[in-house]
Amino acid sequence: MDMENGAVEVAVVVFLLRGKTILLGHRRSSIGQSTFSLPGGHLEFGESFEECGSREMKEETGLDIDQVELLTVRNIIFLEEPEPSHYVTIFMRAVLADPQQVPQNLEPHKCDGWDWYDWDNLPKPLFWPLEKMVQAGFNPFPIA
Repeated sequence: MDMENGAVEVAVVVFLLRGKTILLGHRRSSIGQSTFSLPGGHLEFGESFEECGSREMKEETGLDIDQVELLTVRNIIFLEEPEPSHYVTIFMRAVLADPQQVPQNLEPHKCDGWDWYDWDNLPKPLFWPLEKMVQAGFNPFPIA
């Protein structure tokens, strides 16, 4: 593959916080198969990061979110995957609009299901971009 002609894509993912837990799904896609990752997806033309994060959360989990804010941006290159790809990934933080909502698995062809995981006891294996952030000491929770 001629890497110089590949397109760079933009993804928006969301750290959905509930207490000291985050929402993670078990991936079924060719990139990151069988790893745990954050909800999110591709930025569509004309969308803000907040709109994309809210839309992807709703499409994947059925959840409505609030207080959506930018956390960080990462340059992620997948060279070892079945098809090399390059993403600029926007990491957002949010909370549930209604704390009584329960995540649903609305894209079972992409995810085995969603659950809440304690930040200090995350499941393994994590999707490698998330794993690298955790290992580097990244913390999505607001400083008290």
